[in-house]
Amino acid sequence: MRKTKPKKRILLPDPKFHDVEVTRFVNNLMLQGKKSIAYSIFYDAIDMVGEKMKDSDEAPLQIWKKALENVTPQVEVKSRRVGGANFQVPIEVRPERKVSLSMKNMILYARKRAGHSMAEKLAAEIIAAYNSEGAAFKRKEEMHRMAEANKAFAHFRI
Repeated sequence: MRKTKPKKRILLPDPKFHDVEVTRFVNNLMLQGKKSIAYSIFYDAIDMVGEKMKDSDEAPLQIWKKALENVTPQVEVKSRRVGGANFQVPIEVRPERKVSLSMKNMILYARKRAGHSMAEKLAAEIIAAYNSEGAAFKRKEEMHRMAEANKAFAHFRI
């Protein structure tokens, strides 16, 4: 590449849990630069998760982390053109991209959910992902299925 790689930006930990991963999630959740609203949505969702899962021995933040882990894809397929034909080549997902994909999928499918507030929808998606169900988890399963089906083209790896 001609240009140098851009420097990685250092994220500050969030005010409540002092966790950088939460800040990253909130940044993905944020619309039109409204970070304080995104934080309030996230914290409300975490509180709702705590209310709904109070029989669980885990803390709400741990439930959220486990939910993120459950929707994190390990492999994905990329199109690769070889001799006039396009092949879906399975490749492993980079660690940075894994986190990004899982967060974005969870937020995307939370937005599509039925519910009143975004906090409610996000809480429902977190609980569903924690229980290995829900749309974000299905998306991960679908990605893995596609990679498995196209395993024969793995030798075309980029």
